[in-house]
Amino acid sequence: MTEIKVDTRNGACPIPANFRVDCRGETCPVPLVETRKALRKAEPGDVIEVVGTHPASKKEIPMAVEALGLDLLSVEGTDDDWKICIKK
Repeated sequence: MTEIKVDTRNGACPIPANFRVDCRGETCPVPLVETRKALRKAEPGDVIEVVGTHPASKKEIPMAVEALGLDLLSVEGTDDDWKICIKK
């Protein structure tokens, strides 16, 4: 099961993340669905860090962020081990 945590430590994000979504080991559509759940819980200005291992999700999540008009702060790592930071 994917976990969504409130996390105030600074990981890969350029500013401290308010939420961390750990989708490692999950495949589509789970990473995108869990990211959207975190975005619904987040307040404007909150930062969400998403970590995962599914290559397609590394491409899908930034496209969804752009479509939602949110700020994509960073995309780091390889296709099989990545971190994405989003500002709502």
